[in-house]
Amino acid sequence: MADESIQDIIDTFDLLGDWDQRYQYLVEIGERLPAMEPADKIDANRVMECMSTVHVVAKPESGAIRFDGDCDTAIIKGVVALLVGLFSGKTAAEIEALDVDALFEGLQLEEHLSPNRHVGVYAIVNKMKGQAARAA
Repeated sequence: MADESIQDIIDTFDLLGDWDQRYQYLVEIGERLPAMEPADKIDANRVMECMSTVHVVAKPESGAIRFDGDCDTAIIKGVVALLVGLFSGKTAAEIEALDVDALFEGLQLEEHLSPNRHVGVYAIVNKMKGQAARAA
């Protein structure tokens, strides 16, 4: 069973219908992602496996973890924004327990991203989960 927050994201995407609308929505949520601190855009926070330039950083906050992220590609920035929203406010254990596969299957990302992008998206997830574990 998918986490409630994952199901909410999937339900939102289901309302959008075709992939063009979903793609546009991903681009829009990427555009709304708060700017990342330039000081956080360091190699330690970069997802090296991504073709795009992606940075994510975990920051402990009141017993939970908050993420910031950025990307130089519109569609992947949207995926980063989705993950930042999904992971932020949770504990490291909650983040580790999230079934991100259920999210990506529900959004049908595999069908619409190239294999290289797919690898990169999972690298972002793994980076974020690793950062969460260290930040806890």
